[in-house]
Amino acid sequence: SWVCIAFGDAAEVHFGKKDPGSVVADETAGQAIALVALPAAATGGGGFWHMAIMLAIAFVAFRVLDILKLWPANGLQKHPGGWGILLDDLVAGVQALVVVQVVVRVMW
Repeated sequence: SWVCIAFGDAAEVHFGKKDPGSVVADETAGQAIALVALPAAATGGGGFWHMAIMLAIAFVAFRVLDILKLWPANGLQKHPGGWGILLDDLVAGVQALVVVQVVVRVMW
């Protein structure tokens, strides 16, 4: 998150566009949020495939929500510089966290 905020303006100037796809620190921050608080089984207690499925659910949930940019994420890219690069991904990460927690707890 700090990298996006600190270097976001420079990245937009360098790549010549708002929220350049070559900047992935924002996706890393959002994906990390989606992985927070996975049940203990996700760390290996449920076996390799159990863990792999939970991680795949978290990855897919974040990517889909990051692409869809549901409210309030859709308007956050309008913020200047690094904040505009970062905030929509953090919101998508929180949305994915909710999806992952519900799906994982219902499945297991």
